[in-house]
Amino acid sequence: MRTVLNDVVAVTVTPFDAGGAVDLDANAKLVRRLVAAGVNVITPNGNTGEFYALSPAERRQVLESTVAAAGDGVTVVAGVGLDAVSAVESARHARDVGARMVMVHQPVHPYVSGEGWVAYHREIADAVPELGVVPYIRSARVTGAEVRRLGEQCPNVLGVKYAVPDPVRFASVARDAGLDRFAWLCGLAEPYTPSYWAVGARGFTSGLVTAAPSLTLRMRDALRAGDYPAAMRVWEAIRRFEELRGADASADNVSVVKEALAQLGLCRRDVRPPSRALPETVREEVAAILAAWQGEEA
Repeated sequence: MRTVLNDVVAVTVTPFDAGGAVDLDANAKLVRRLVAAGVNVITPNGNTGEFYALSPAERRQVLESTVAAAGDGVTVVAGVGLDAVSAVESARHARDVGARMVMVHQPVHPYVSGEGWVAYHREIADAVPELGVVPYIRSARVTGAEVRRLGEQCPNVLGVKYAVPDPVRFASVARDAGLDRFAWLCGLAEPYTPSYWAVGARGFTSGLVTAAPSLTLRMRDALRAGDYPAAMRVWEAIRRFEELRGADASADNVSVVKEALAQLGLCRRDVRPPSRALPETVREEVAAILAAWQGEEA
């Protein structure tokens, strides 16, 4: 299953209806759109899916809807996390409904030791030996030695989603952990993917792909072909969109994607606190970006 992760991993939004409930019909349509575009790996209940704003029951509903809509041939990597007991429960549910892997969100705790980081992920991996497990690393304090130790203890830890904005740090961690032992994903989406690819990543996560799948897949194909100029042309096309998502410590990360989807008629723009609805000026800029993409998507 490790080679499956050497690809675009689409991290989907969670659509809401007019009453604020999860819109499972819209979710299924978004998933089917990705599959039709050629996306092979999908993560529901990621950060772009507002994981922390959903109830446990809602996260289960989103996962079940995604697995059903994705169908055979598409790998679903379910987002799990919070305390270890809850993460294990979610991982077992993911196994039971047909997900092939779980992506473990960064531990939510003010005090994280290296030894404790390994123990947390081992508890989850040991509970679901049938599933591939992908830790999500957002802290530069997690070392390659700790990732290597986790891999030695848990054969089903197959990949790493690395989201520290430092390609040099990533290159070192990947080599200390085992460049060939794990599938390495750039967890910072398209803006960082060319640089991470240059030093060893062979997959990347994307929220933008839900709005503009052909652009994201074009970057993947260019990088696979070693055509960095073509990859950077995509980078230039998506740069401002991703800058809007990353502004103010990524405060509008999800809101920008949902705004694009709303303007495309694919789901409502609603987000839950602590995210916010976009101001009119940013909505207008998203519209201009989508208009510029029309030729790119053709």
